[in-house]
Amino acid sequence: MEHNRCPYEKAILSTRFLCGKAMHQYIGERTAVACRSEDARQDCVTLLRLLRDHSRFVLKVTDTARELPFGKEMKIIFGGLEALQALLTGLKPGTNDDIHTLVHEARRCYGSLESLPGQQMVRYIAASRPGRRGPRG
Repeated sequence: MEHNRCPYEKAILSTRFLCGKAMHQYIGERTAVACRSEDARQDCVTLLRLLRDHSRFVLKVTDTARELPFGKEMKIIFGGLEALQALLTGLKPGTNDDIHTLVHEARRCYGSLESLPGQQMVRYIAASRPGRRGPRG
């Protein structure tokens, strides 16, 4: 399961975001989220790595390669996805909640994930309040 674990598992389990490539798996009393597509999962891993790198200053961390405290990781995940929503649709968060669609559209619109406007995305990460429930909550 670890080899195809979704990097946005926490966002999906929170029900604030969905993903067309997500597959819920039940391990004892724990629910995990795996990805049905290795290519899609790699795009999500790349995006999360880029978001972590761009967020170092605003989150006051120097090494984003290591595991981050839970709250900071949640700010990166939720803030990054909300930034993609805003950049791609110009609409408020909650408009397009499908992670795979957001990442796919980002690649299409910007040519690559590395071309996303990091500074604009960091603003959303800094302002993110992951503890607040989304429209389904």
